[in-house]
Amino acid sequence: MAGLSISGVSKGFGSVRVLKEISLEIEDGEFLTILGPSGCGKSTLLKILAGLETQDSGSIFLGKRQLDGLRPKHRDVAMVFQSYALYPHMTVAGNIALPLRMRRLKTWQRLPLLGALLPGTAAIRKAIAAEVSRVAAALGIDRLLDRKPAQLSGGQRQRVAVGRAMVREPAVFLMDEPLSNLDAKLRVQMRAEIKELHRRLGTTFIYVTHDQTEAMTLSDRVVVMADGEILQVARPQDIYADPCDLRVAEFVGSPKINIIEGRMHRDGLIDVAGLRLPVDVTAAAGARILIGVRPEALGLAEPGSNDVISGRVRLIEHMGSDVFVHVEMPGASGLFVVRLPLERTSGIQLGELLELGLRPGQLLFFDADGRRIRTSSSVTRIERRAFG
Repeated sequence: MAGLSISGVSKGFGSVRVLKEISLEIEDGEFLTILGPSGCGKSTLLKILAGLETQDSGSIFLGKRQLDGLRPKHRDVAMVFQSYALYPHMTVAGNIALPLRMRRLKTWQRLPLLGALLPGTAAIRKAIAAEVSRVAAALGIDRLLDRKPAQLSGGQRQRVAVGRAMVREPAVFLMDEPLSNLDAKLRVQMRAEIKELHRRLGTTFIYVTHDQTEAMTLSDRVVVMADGEILQVARPQDIYADPCDLRVAEFVGSPKINIIEGRMHRDGLIDVAGLRLPVDVTAAAGARILIGVRPEALGLAEPGSNDVISGRVRLIEHMGSDVFVHVEMPGASGLFVVRLPLERTSGIQLGELLELGLRPGQLLFFDADGRRIRTSSSVTRIERRAFG
């Protein structure tokens, strides 16, 4: 077993550059998720790793073995497709066994009648059947081996597709949005099963999705992509709490992060929504600063507090134990969303002016181009300021 190394991989279709100099090191046994919106290039990258597409430039290594130019069956990788790609005329057993049959049986040994009579065929077929049974039992589908795909539920078809990949015992599993066709309840169940499967096998998993919940719950590390580029590679908790780019901050998190515009007063002071925030941010006076505020970084202001921002309530969403309050805030891009516990929202009415207290240590700062501005220390005080 060995890690996977991607170096300077680019790909274009006509005049459209889908991947732009992608470089990435994936550790042996790691569960790595590639996360991004539709069209960002994540599925194209996965197909290049599988050998289904050819990159225009760059190299891919599995350990010390270069994969460039190798056919898919020689790469020691297995891919699970979004559509499952099961053969409808084959049984579950036949679908799982197919990679082994193609690898171990010669062309004439695969013939339905004559092949069974050839020397050695029976022993090979018996060994294949035993491996299929072992994999099916591990996935809990051993009672379905005689069924056709049309007789299976979505979750069962997903297990068959995983089983067909497992039986090859690859060095790397590639999964292209494998849960997107399942309902919400089944997705939760299958996430747990895939995580447990990775734990048991200890094999490298590369998982592509646009669903941030899948990325955050399954992964050792997350790669966030946009417009054919890698924006950030980090642990799930760091992607959320410490994004390096505004696009990462906006893509990860539900509800979406709130963005409000501020102006640099002078070094260390930012004017925003009637407040002056002292922070260790250096920029030219008057420079536009974008401030990211997660919904949980806001709370109802205590009576008599000065460190508040005010906005008018436009929408209230009850989500069970939490309530999302949408507030119209001067300087904000869209409505501000505040996550509050149910017991704190009983008196809130549509149209009222709500005073909110900031949690300064959780604020994120970005420049006008969306690049993260990091602070060496958190806000120490907040001064109320009236604007004309």
